[in-house]
Amino acid sequence: MKTVIIGAGSGFGRRLSVDILSREPIRESTIALCDINRERLELVGKYVRKVIDHHRLPAALVTSTDRREVLRDADFVVIAVSIGGPAYYGKPYEDEIMIPDKYGVEQTIGDTVTCGAVFRALRTAPALMEMCRDIRELCPDCMILNYTNPMAMLTWILDLWTAGQVAGLCHGVQGTSKSMAEYIGAPYEEMTFKAAGINHLAWFVEFKHNGEDAYPKLRAAMEDPEIYAKDDVRFDILKHFGYFCTESTVHCAEYMPYFREVRHARKRDEEGLKRKQNQRQSWLKDMGIKVEDAESIDLVRTHEYASGIIEAKVTGAPYVFNGNVLNNGLITNLPDGCCVEVPCLVDRNGIQPCVIGDLPAQCAALCRTNVNVQELAVRAILDRDREAAYHALMLDPVTSDVLSLEEGRKLFEEMWEAEGDLLGWYG
Repeated sequence: MKTVIIGAGSGFGRRLSVDILSREPIRESTIALCDINRERLELVGKYVRKVIDHHRLPAALVTSTDRREVLRDADFVVIAVSIGGPAYYGKPYEDEIMIPDKYGVEQTIGDTVTCGAVFRALRTAPALMEMCRDIRELCPDCMILNYTNPMAMLTWILDLWTAGQVAGLCHGVQGTSKSMAEYIGAPYEEMTFKAAGINHLAWFVEFKHNGEDAYPKLRAAMEDPEIYAKDDVRFDILKHFGYFCTESTVHCAEYMPYFREVRHARKRDEEGLKRKQNQRQSWLKDMGIKVEDAESIDLVRTHEYASGIIEAKVTGAPYVFNGNVLNNGLITNLPDGCCVEVPCLVDRNGIQPCVIGDLPAQCAALCRTNVNVQELAVRAILDRDREAAYHALMLDPVTSDVLSLEEGRKLFEEMWEAEGDLLGWYG
């Protein structure tokens, strides 16, 4: 069994490798680490080699800056890349945050459906499509697990450009469900839930403690000012729309037009962007590990889904995860063919998404405002259509709430010029 991690120089390379090595049924396999940044690749490779040697594991380790050297006959390909520069600091990310800020469009993260996310998709998708060409040639039957944002847009593209199975993976459901359990003071192992929607805006349509509806407890908990303050945006969404959602309060403020004050208070300014370069704590917490375990050579497993999916496919033992897949009748009041996040079963037969039916109407409506952006961005990428990219930007709920069409056009043109050669795909 062979797993290739493209973008292994990111934090995912270390942590997902350890996750794989922590599962006994898949330890006797090959982990192939690939990154175009040789220095980072060497650091990650040395760390993973140290883990393997320390535990005397039967795994084989390969590293390369050329993905074609490692893709042949891969069973699993994990994609965790940032195209054009670091994912959350430096250029082009700074331009995608600070140019909109000049126009009054305040973003807290800028990686999902905001105008910054549209440009992140525009510059990232062509590189992923080149990867797909190599995958179709060298390992056409592999399973692709995508961690790259904007998740929905890029997983949509990947699914259309490959013949094998594709799932986009996020830790929003895992992290949110644990937070919800903490808010009501219940042990996590006593909770059950069903979450469905789109990436970063999936809804807990069921949330139970020992088989009983736990939403009354959650609504009671948010009356505590200290608890409310930990997640004010999501508690406001619960109060007014009836359901709790992923992602964090900071993320959620970007996906709908109601939270401009929150975005303004927490927006990314230039100093904040500089500080972000050295901030790993919150990201590691999202992955389900403690900061002090980040460099540990112990087999400390995160709650990321990838290794569980790999083990299930190899052994046939069923595993359930929330995955991003194309909507083929899974959520019946979201558009067919868009990218949705739903519970999925995986075993030796591969990934089998679960049919949800209708989401609550108000939840589906909020999702559709985001799907509109995703659909136009995907169309812009596939058709190399600059005008569709502008339409995607202006359909963003936050951007359209702030800017006139003329102002949006000026913002779009300035961002397009700033991205420069990164948008060469569009002619």
